[in-house]
Amino acid sequence: MDPSEIREKIRRFRILVVGRANAGKTTILQRVCNTRDNPVIYNGAGKKIDAAVLTASRERGEHDIENEMVFQSNPGFVFHDSRGFEAGGESEFDKVKAFIARRSKEARLTNQLHAIWYCIPMDEASRSFTEGEKKFFSQCDTGSIPVMVLFTKFDALYDVSYAGLKSKGASMEEAEELAPKHAEESFANGPQLKFFNNVRWPPKCHVCLPNMDKDDADCGSLIERTAGILDSEVLQQLFVSTQQTNLELCMKYAVER
Repeated sequence: MDPSEIREKIRRFRILVVGRANAGKTTILQRVCNTRDNPVIYNGAGKKIDAAVLTASRERGEHDIENEMVFQSNPGFVFHDSRGFEAGGESEFDKVKAFIARRSKEARLTNQLHAIWYCIPMDEASRSFTEGEKKFFSQCDTGSIPVMVLFTKFDALYDVSYAGLKSKGASMEEAEELAPKHAEESFANGPQLKFFNNVRWPPKCHVCLPNMDKDDADCGSLIERTAGILDSEVLQQLFVSTQQTNLELCMKYAVER
């Protein structure tokens, strides 16, 4: 099927974004959609929700995972946001699990969930897995819906590596140059990735995302790895069709077809 036909038939690529408060989820979605604007929010019936209503709901601690977030700059994506499970405990986890199960049974591909991005921040206060995160990867079977872990705020580990290199006698310039590579090597052998060796439902893959708050932030690895974990060629083509500015990715999948 031609990508334009796929877009016309399925319309949008649907992603569930899971993660704690302050995990940098909105910033990453803005980067993916190449915008600084906030998304437009629609309810499950497709009706736009007024910003004042949303603010009032948040102040009351209410949250609806069925709400759809769409960025005007790239309406080919629709995102669903789940609060971190620490926010609502058992009930929040059950809502996410039920949402995934319900979407996986949708008859129409356009209404199904196509991927899950699980955001885990690497800033100092948050490097250990929460009980909710452990529970998700131990108890939540997402079926054919692929899960990818996004280690956000990864540049916080650069600061740790910088300090370590400085303490070993490196100059400021040397430490600054070597810190990113040192952080990546330490992380590759660290407890976060080892954790996934001992869970029942590990993610398909992971990606480390530093400096997403910068104007020149690069989320190319996130896009490419998401395309790579999709088993369906139709979904691959739909996802790639949302990335018209990523010519390298578009050409790669055009050649592979």
